[in-house]
Amino acid sequence: MDLNCGSAEEFAAAMRAGDVSSVELTDEAIGRIERDDREINAICVPDFDRARAAARRADQARARGEDRPLLGIPVTVKESYDVAGLPTTWGLPQYRDFVPPEDAVQVARLKAAGAVILGKTNVPVGLQGLQSFNEIYGTTNNPWDHERTAGGSSGGSAAALACGFGALSIGSDIAGSLRTPAHFCGVYGHKPTLGLAAGRGMSPPPGPALPVDPDLAVVGPMARTARDLTLLLDVMVGPDPLTHGIAYDVTLPPARHERLRDFRVLVLDEHPLIPTGAAVRAAVHRVADTLADGGARVERHTPLLPDLTEAATVYMQLLISSSPARFPTESLEQLRAGLRADDQSLEATRLRAIDFSHHDWMEANNRRELHRHGWRQLFTEFDAVLCPVTPTPAFPHDHTPNLLDRRINIDGVDYPDLDQLVWAGLATMPGLPATAIPAGRSPEGLPVGVQLIGPMFEDRTPLRLAELLEQPRELDGH
Repeated sequence: MDLNCGSAEEFAAAMRAGDVSSVELTDEAIGRIERDDREINAICVPDFDRARAAARRADQARARGEDRPLLGIPVTVKESYDVAGLPTTWGLPQYRDFVPPEDAVQVARLKAAGAVILGKTNVPVGLQGLQSFNEIYGTTNNPWDHERTAGGSSGGSAAALACGFGALSIGSDIAGSLRTPAHFCGVYGHKPTLGLAAGRGMSPPPGPALPVDPDLAVVGPMARTARDLTLLLDVMVGPDPLTHGIAYDVTLPPARHERLRDFRVLVLDEHPLIPTGAAVRAAVHRVADTLADGGARVERHTPLLPDLTEAATVYMQLLISSSPARFPTESLEQLRAGLRADDQSLEATRLRAIDFSHHDWMEANNRRELHRHGWRQLFTEFDAVLCPVTPTPAFPHDHTPNLLDRRINIDGVDYPDLDQLVWAGLATMPGLPATAIPAGRSPEGLPVGVQLIGPMFEDRTPLRLAELLEQPRELDGH
C-alpha cells in the first residue's frame, strides 16, 4: 500500500488489519505537505496539531472496536467550509480574520464519520472563476505543470489530492467547481443531485450559516478513486437537521446496472456554442471506445436530447441572475450600450441577466422545468451521458481582474472564458448528478477528464459507471 497516494478504501482496510495507524497516515500526509506544498500551494490553512490529536483519538477508538466509515482517514476541506477555530475567508481580504463559531454541516459529518482534517484548501476570490488564487493565500499551481491553473473553485482540493495531501476532500459546484479541477488535476469529483447534501456552513463570511441552499449550487466529494467518491458521498448525503428536525438516512436508488455491458450511454463531444479542443475530444472518444469494447450500448445522437443552445442560455440566466455579486459590474452600462437587440451570444445573455427581474427569473425557471422533463424522457432510453467537462485541459494562469475580460484558447482560437461553462451547466441547470473521471493525458502530458451525467437522484448510476471505467491502462492516451 502506498502511504502517499493510497485510496481511503485501502487506508481503511490497512487500519482494520492493523498494518498502519491513523497517526502514521496523518504524519505521512503532513510530512508530504510540508515538503511539497511550497510549490503547489494547495493547503492554505493547515491544522496539523488538531489533525494529529484527531488521529490519536481515531486509533484509540479503533482499539476499542469502533469502525466508522472514515475512521482515521486524513482528509482536506475546501476553504469556503466553516471549520470552528479556522478562518473562513472565501479569499476575500476584508475577512482574513473571520473565524466562524461552529462547523459546517458537512465538516461535522466528516468528524462524526471519524475523518482526520488536515486543513483547508485554496479557492478563488469569492469562489469566482475556474482558477484558485487570491490576495490572502496566493496562487494554487497545477501539480502537472506549475505554469497552469489547478482549476476553480475547488482547485486547492484537486491539487491536494493529486499530490497525496490526504485521501479525500470536500468541495462545492455551481459552475463546474468540483468537476473542472478534477479534470485539470487528474482526480475524481462528483456533483450530486441538487439538494441531496446539506450545504449550511458553506456560505460567504461574515454572515451566519443559514440552512438555505442557493439555487444551482451543491456540495460534494472529491477523491483519487471512483469508489472513494461513493464512500464519501454516503457520509455527505442527507438534509439539514435545522430544516428537517432530525438528521435521517437518505437511501439512494441502487445503480441501474452492475456490469459495463448493460449500460446505455449517449456520447456528446460537440457543443453548438463553443468548440471542443482536440485533446478533450480524444479523451471522450477513448472513454466511448472503452464503453463499446466492454459491451455497453453507445449512441451519439438522439432526438430526446434537450436543445443544447437553449440549455446553455437558461443556465447562464439562472447562474448570473441569482448571484450577481459573483460577477464584476464595472463598466456594465458601457458594455450594455454596445449590445445589439439581436445579439444572442452567451456574453450578451450574461450581461442581460445581471439585473433580471423576478418575472424574468420565473420565465427562465419555467424553461428549466421543461428541460428537466426532457431529461427524464432521455433517461428512459439512456443510463448516462458522456461529455466534456471543459473544452481544454488546464490552461495557463490568467489573473486578469475582470472575469468578463478573460479568454480561453481552444486550439489556437480565443473565446470568452465563461463560455466554457456550458458543459458544466449541462448538468447543473437541471440539477442532475455528474461524475468527473480521469480519461488519460493530452499530447503535452496534462490530465484530461470527462463527465458522466446521470438521472436525477440516481447518483449511484454514474458513480458505478465511473467505477467500472476505473482502469487507467484502458484510458491512457499514450
